[in-house]
Amino acid sequence: MTKQVKQLDRVIIRFAGDSGDGMQLTGDRFTQETATFGNDLSTLPNFPAEIRAPAGTLPGVSSFQVHFADHDILTPGDSPDVLVAMNPAALRANLGDIRNGATIIVDSHDFTARNLAKAGYTESPLENDALAEYDVHAFDLTDMTVEAVKEFGLSRKDAGRAKNMFALGLLSWMYGRPVETTISFLERRFAKAPDIRDANVEAFKAGWNFGETTEAFIVQYEIKPAPMTAGTYRNITGNLALAYGLIAGSTQSGLPLFLGSYPITPASDILHELSKHKRFGVTTFQAEDEIAGVGAALGAAFGGALGVTTTSGPGIALKSETIGLGVMMELPMLVVDVQRGGPSTGLPTKTEQADLLQAMFGRNGEAPVPIVAPRSPADCFNAALEATRIAVTYRTPVMLLSDGYLANGSEPWQIPEIADLPKIDPAFAVEPNHEKSNGDKEFWPYLRDEQTLARPWAVPGTKGLEHRIGGLEKSDGDGNISYDPANHDLMVRTRAAKVARVADSLPPLEVDDPSGEATVLVLGWGSTYGPIGAAVRQVRDAGMHVAQAHLRHLNPFPNDLGDVLKRYDAVLVPEMNLGQLSMLLRARFLVDVVGYNHVRGLPLRAAELADAITDLVTHTDPDVDPGVDAGPTTAEQEAVR
Repeated sequence: MTKQVKQLDRVIIRFAGDSGDGMQLTGDRFTQETATFGNDLSTLPNFPAEIRAPAGTLPGVSSFQVHFADHDILTPGDSPDVLVAMNPAALRANLGDIRNGATIIVDSHDFTARNLAKAGYTESPLENDALAEYDVHAFDLTDMTVEAVKEFGLSRKDAGRAKNMFALGLLSWMYGRPVETTISFLERRFAKAPDIRDANVEAFKAGWNFGETTEAFIVQYEIKPAPMTAGTYRNITGNLALAYGLIAGSTQSGLPLFLGSYPITPASDILHELSKHKRFGVTTFQAEDEIAGVGAALGAAFGGALGVTTTSGPGIALKSETIGLGVMMELPMLVVDVQRGGPSTGLPTKTEQADLLQAMFGRNGEAPVPIVAPRSPADCFNAALEATRIAVTYRTPVMLLSDGYLANGSEPWQIPEIADLPKIDPAFAVEPNHEKSNGDKEFWPYLRDEQTLARPWAVPGTKGLEHRIGGLEKSDGDGNISYDPANHDLMVRTRAAKVARVADSLPPLEVDDPSGEATVLVLGWGSTYGPIGAAVRQVRDAGMHVAQAHLRHLNPFPNDLGDVLKRYDAVLVPEMNLGQLSMLLRARFLVDVVGYNHVRGLPLRAAELADAITDLVTHTDPDVDPGVDAGPTTAEQEAVR
């Protein structure tokens, strides 16, 4: 049968099933195929916190969403164009997210009375008009998989486990994905189990062939590669990019990298990755708890290494005393917080931005630290390099705020040229720096660099640079223990001034205001960059003027931020918290910013944010007719670029 080929500019696909159905692997393989083809892409893995959630129930559903296009995109998308549901629970859990007219591919095998009841259905939606608004294709993918791999002699249960590869093959055919990378991957992954290897490869090929021969699909879709700047690219997750950024920071500063860490979702991948790179001088220490991890990292910094600790919000709570010790000792240390839903254990596998105030103030006493936040998975590399620069240059712990969406999401990353990476000079002290009254010289550990206010960093064991540091207040200059009130006031103010000096090394805040006529500025930080950018595009496409800016540095703020805020009649601050950046901006600049806040454990929806921006522009721009058609509403919009 002759198949039609239809051109699309982008598509959003979501794979969903039980947490044991291999949806993360399926989505990851489809993503790798898409990256190989050259599309721009963005992904959103979503899975339960439980290691093995109850099979067939809504809490046990795992999904992986990928948005790919022939042009630049910013988010994994709001509403899938295609849902692949492997059981009733996967269908029910995701049905509310997909748009009318979307394609649903269902494995009908598990639509039994028992499984329907576990998913909350009283009758099968495949047998009534519940799915009438969608293009539904129900197949017994499990039986077709078992039949396709029967020659390999597997049990029915083991054979059925390859159904995710059958589904992957079908979707790879539908969207013209290259198959060689997946076949090679399966051959490597299951090299020690030939029957499993061959069954998965055969199931994948069977899914492809089913798409090619079935009359159920008469259209194959083509999404051309996206234009990109010349260079070498790879698909990368945020945690992997952050690990590479830490290695780059170590290399560019000439410092050995030491990671002291206790495993915690969603930061553990950084520990796993760094443990593979001993050849770059990386030492990883999996500590017995969070306190031991950060203590070891601070000890490594004292010894002249780049000390790093990785965790999430609960771990930051435990590390806070040692971070304060790092502030008092004025040693470079990176504290990576991959934020997740809270409080307490909260939503371990979901994303949130609610640790900003914890990073700002979560220590006793006046203990300020610089805060850096990446804006996308690939940007985690640059943010790690920047955090290293600040920590080493200013002799201070630095907080790096990533989050679960960035950590697990992926996008294309242009591998940088090593020659283009910044050099970071640790400038170790090598000789005494203070002349005594008798003309001899001695080492004072708390003398300051005039420009940065950083104290000298002396590696223990350097002859003539013997010194003491610790948690008790230091006397200015000589570093002796001091209880003098005036000295304490001076040292507190000096440490704060040192962090403030970081702003002098920052470039002006980049404001995207192409028309110069915007009355509304949308200001974000962290992973809201994608949804904000997509929403701003939609509002501009509707003929309205809106400006956008994004903060990488949250403490200190860029020197020109106050002036930027005052240029606009209204400032909208979208956050995945209840208004933490909004609070800081109001306190610092006396600007009555407007918060846009959701804490759903998922990234902000670009379409809903576009509606909020439209409302604010309508009320602040006198040239906008309040009755003008500002474009499709959230319910009407199929997807946002």
